[in-house]
Amino acid sequence: MGENLMLIDQIKNPQDLKKMPKENFPILAEEMRNFLIKKLAVTGGHLSSNLGVVELTIMLHYLFNSPTDKLIWDVGHQAYIHKILTGRMDQFDTLRQYKGLCGFPKRSESIHDVWETGHSSTSLSAAMGMAKARDLKGEKHHVVAIIGDGALTGGMALEALNHIGHEQTRVIVILNDNEMSIAPNVGALHNYLGKIRTANRYKKAKEDIESLLKKIPAIGDGLAKTAERIKDTMKYFLVPGMLFEEFGFTYLGPVNGHDYDDLESSLRQAKKIDGPVLVHVITKKGKGYHAAESDSDAFHGAGPYKVESGEFIKKAGPPTYQSIFASCLTDLAERDPRIVAITPAMTSGSGLKVFGDRLPDRLMDVGIAEQHATTMAGGLAIAGMKPVVAIYSTFLQRAYDQVIHDICRQNLNVFFAIDRAGLVGADGETHQGVFDMAFMRVVPNTVLMMPKDENELRHMIYTGIQYNDGPIAVRYPRGNGAGVPLDSELKEIPIGSWEVLRAGSDAVILSMGPLLEVAMAAAERLSEQDIEVRVVNARFIKPLDEKMLTEIAHEGLPIITFEEGSLLGGFGSSVLEYYMSQSVYGMKIKNMGIPDRFIEHGSVKELLNEVGLTVDQLMEEVKGLIASKEVYS
Repeated sequence: MGENLMLIDQIKNPQDLKKMPKENFPILAEEMRNFLIKKLAVTGGHLSSNLGVVELTIMLHYLFNSPTDKLIWDVGHQAYIHKILTGRMDQFDTLRQYKGLCGFPKRSESIHDVWETGHSSTSLSAAMGMAKARDLKGEKHHVVAIIGDGALTGGMALEALNHIGHEQTRVIVILNDNEMSIAPNVGALHNYLGKIRTANRYKKAKEDIESLLKKIPAIGDGLAKTAERIKDTMKYFLVPGMLFEEFGFTYLGPVNGHDYDDLESSLRQAKKIDGPVLVHVITKKGKGYHAAESDSDAFHGAGPYKVESGEFIKKAGPPTYQSIFASCLTDLAERDPRIVAITPAMTSGSGLKVFGDRLPDRLMDVGIAEQHATTMAGGLAIAGMKPVVAIYSTFLQRAYDQVIHDICRQNLNVFFAIDRAGLVGADGETHQGVFDMAFMRVVPNTVLMMPKDENELRHMIYTGIQYNDGPIAVRYPRGNGAGVPLDSELKEIPIGSWEVLRAGSDAVILSMGPLLEVAMAAAERLSEQDIEVRVVNARFIKPLDEKMLTEIAHEGLPIITFEEGSLLGGFGSSVLEYYMSQSVYGMKIKNMGIPDRFIEHGSVKELLNEVGLTVDQLMEEVKGLIASKEVYS
């Protein structure tokens, strides 16, 4: 290897790291941090969480033998160093770009990515499955799950923790405790970990207890039982990590996650334990970059920024849907004491910080606990409150049973604000919000709407607050609105009503949300070819505007449904189902939407082009439909 190469350039796989003298690790860590800070300033990405796990990741790959030993990263926000150490450093210019390096672990990228994830709290269950398979096959390798303290509060993680401890399965859990998930963590477990951070080292306290007990003379069974009770009692007072011990884990820590000697001794000890072990590692989110250390929340999922100052490079534009939602809801809540806002660890992302600043008692951040958030909202609704659950589309999937069983079945007045609806871009497959229309519309008692712009969003928020006949939801995209003027007065929108945005007698496009802009552009260009297309804002996905659908059928106009959601079971499917239920046959209908596959990362524009939701493709489909004598389905 060339003498002028930096240490980071010398590592093409974990075996190269193992050959490196340990005294070089601090230099390597600094190079890795500088590399990430420079690269993510251009591409954006999860900066602060990755800066915090540099030393931990180095020691994991130094002491374990990936991919024989399984390293399972929870969420994946902290896997960039892992990607560098496993030969993907030269791909970081393409991070989260179209056809480029994924921002999360991805099995097709590397044999070292043994588990794919983008949602939190899955690593322990996956680890249990892999460890059980190992044991059944008579293999001996290690299974290591690396989970953050925020993700550990997820119900699924606690379920797995309980099972692993009960079965006494040989699994190593690395609890990366940086006191943060995306926003500051909340809850009793977070407070418990805080107490551990300030306690003495576990091993020292345990040794002191055992030494003390050995000095007690063994006089009969009674004294032995008394000694055991004394030991148990003293452990609760003196030994951190007792919660995990009660789950059946051997607890090691707290460990300084930036100290190589501390990490090495604890991880080597963990490898020797025949049973479940939890290594509690304390790290600093954003370590090594002042801007990220001082505001790790902002740099969790950062856009491009200036390296020297940490200032984000923002393009001027209209207010975001998130800010419009939050400001409108806050204004309404100040006039209506029934309104409460609930978020599963997404206060900043949902824009609800303004709500919390003005009405702190009525903002409830439950942590990474989407199921709890949903059912708690049901309890609030039964007690006469008006709960608004602000949740990303991709995370609402995690609470689907609660939506069906606890909210819709009881027909409770819960308002879901479904953020990040549609394609979200750089976060890719795990975060695209393309399934909520399909999975929400099939549930009885639901109302589902989507605004054409930020002004209509405000009216929909008002409509949702005024609605008292059961659950209602509004879905809206990530990012900036259309820049339209905002009405001074809010008004209710009649449930199930659509609006015609453009007249036309040759065909009809039914669409909603940002795709209406595409539909309008296609209609204008078709008009230049003497094809007049009606564009309808189908703002209620459920219930449909059956009156308008019947009128279109009587006119005999061909229809294109145009949605940024799953074709299977989506809005277009509901239109077909309606006409079939009314025995309306012979209509020409074409459904356009997201095909039956997972959509990877890239800009929203690139992804819309990939799936054919473009002006040109829509024009071609309209012309083909008008010319066709066949019935489309």
